[in-house]
Amino acid sequence: LVPSGGKVVVNGRIPHKERQQYVARIGAVFGQRTTLWWDLPVIESLELLRHIYKVPAARFSKNLAEFTDMLEMEPFLHTPVRSLSLGQRMRADIAAALLHNPDLLFLDEPTIGLDVVAKERIRQFIQHINAERGTTVLLTTHDLADVQRLCQRVMIIDRGKLLYDGRLQSLQDQFGGKRELVVDFAEAYETVAIEGATVVEYQDSRATYQFERGEISASALIGRISNQYRVQDLAVREPDIEATIRRIYEERLLETAVSAKNEE
Repeated sequence: LVPSGGKVVVNGRIPHKERQQYVARIGAVFGQRTTLWWDLPVIESLELLRHIYKVPAARFSKNLAEFTDMLEMEPFLHTPVRSLSLGQRMRADIAAALLHNPDLLFLDEPTIGLDVVAKERIRQFIQHINAERGTTVLLTTHDLADVQRLCQRVMIIDRGKLLYDGRLQSLQDQFGGKRELVVDFAEAYETVAIEGATVVEYQDSRATYQFERGEISASALIGRISNQYRVQDLAVREPDIEATIRRIYEERLLETAVSAKNEE
């Protein structure tokens, strides 16, 4: 693809002008299709990729052993790709994309259609590759649990327009809305009202408060409650990323912020 405007540079390479050099340093996994050979056993597909990418035998053996162990691929290494379950195929595809030690890994919906166990295994592996090998991971997904678990930086695109590019924590701090404080009291009180927060639920000596992050800090609220009531236990709940993104789209918060910035 040729950019319609501006330019794209990856590791010092312009993809549409230096395709061979560019693809030699990236890996890609697509949730809806495989890069492996359908009728070949997984191990033979990996061997073919070793020759295509000219991976030295020693490095291939080391990577294969590590990936087989971490992704638990031993039971299906000699199984034809067409006979794999979706979770098995996804693990094999991720291993294939990393055989040549790419600097950048593109993941397009890597956990789509997977059960919770398979998702967790893949998320742990991605975290390991990023932390231990320094591989940059570019993830596109509609599963916001993937974002919550894996991403530090996020980009939100709506109808071709970039609405946000920054840290995940900053996004949640800015647009997350109300936080919650759950308090277990040492005794049952008739009322547990407190200035700066709203009681949204109170039952069996447990109260759930909601409070605006910009109006009062969690520590200040905890201090107020502790001064008035005997507290047994408490926990602060942050809005999850799904709730934050839903609020952004329902209230069109980012579009408002972008428009205001453009008018300045």
